[in-house]
Amino acid sequence: MDLAYIPSPSTGVINLGPIPLRGYAFCIIIGVFVAVWYGNKRWIARGGTAGTVADIAVWAVPFGLVGGRLYHVITDYQLYFSEGENWVDAFKIWEGGLGIWGAIALGAVGAWIGCRRRGIPLPAYADAIAPGIAFAQAIGRWGNWFNQELYGRPTDLPWALKITESANREAGLYHPTFLYESLWCVGVGFLVIWADRRFKLGHGRAFALYVAAYCTGRGWIEYMRVDEAHHVLGLRLNVWTAIVVFLLAVVYIVVSSRVRPGREEIVEPKSQKTADKPDEDGEAAPDDASEEDAADGDEPTADAAEDATPEDAGKKEHDADNGAGSAAKS
Repeated sequence: MDLAYIPSPSTGVINLGPIPLRGYAFCIIIGVFVAVWYGNKRWIARGGTAGTVADIAVWAVPFGLVGGRLYHVITDYQLYFSEGENWVDAFKIWEGGLGIWGAIALGAVGAWIGCRRRGIPLPAYADAIAPGIAFAQAIGRWGNWFNQELYGRPTDLPWALKITESANREAGLYHPTFLYESLWCVGVGFLVIWADRRFKLGHGRAFALYVAAYCTGRGWIEYMRVDEAHHVLGLRLNVWTAIVVFLLAVVYIVVSSRVRPGREEIVEPKSQKTADKPDEDGEAAPDDASEEDAADGDEPTADAAEDATPEDAGKKEHDADNGAGSAAKS
């Protein structure tokens, strides 16, 4: 008798009248919202303006969804294009199936387009949103729980995941790999936040750290999964992908730290914070109006001369005579 386990939901969709609310899609939407919200906070702290992260996300999110789906369909083509399968199912994204590798790769293309339109360096933007992406993945993984998919090997641990029987799965207790990856992503997000504060990461290195840390966890979690996957030299394809991407991220961190050390001082040239940024002496740079006033000194303007009354003119003349007399006595 099993005394403890994590139950799976009986259904992955809740019908609100004629509108179906799917758990998988709901988790993805909440994850995107968290990534944009927290990325905006980090962007403002770096000197950017509010709303920029959301504006660029308008490009990055659709590209990321398309890229994630393409990676899944290409690497698991047999699920859609084999004999007896319906290729139309490849478009049913709400039933699950997003590859994070494709989502990040094509999402970066969308972010690059958005950054180009705003005149913003992509590496600085990537550093700002890196922890938010990790937290978004942590939330999005719960979509696999709603769909009862991507679980691990059978286990009798107290936190085992109970899977119900269906046409594509066998009932039993399995490792909740969705939960392992969710917790790992939370840890990755906090790791990037700490390292960014401690070492002042810049020029894309915070994002590269997120990539490397995620790949480390994804490698051993992927190894535990039992869902159908292609194998290369005895390892699952996603394990090899994690290894290659991890190495690329580490190389980028090392090379970038030598070529472009430090952190960008200006991330958004048009931001108000950049205009008000203190100079090297710690004093705010005067604007054009104050510089003109300083150059003009106390010289009255034409409007002031026209508004002067006869009494004011007499008073000024009297003061001038007194000043001249005092100078003569001294």
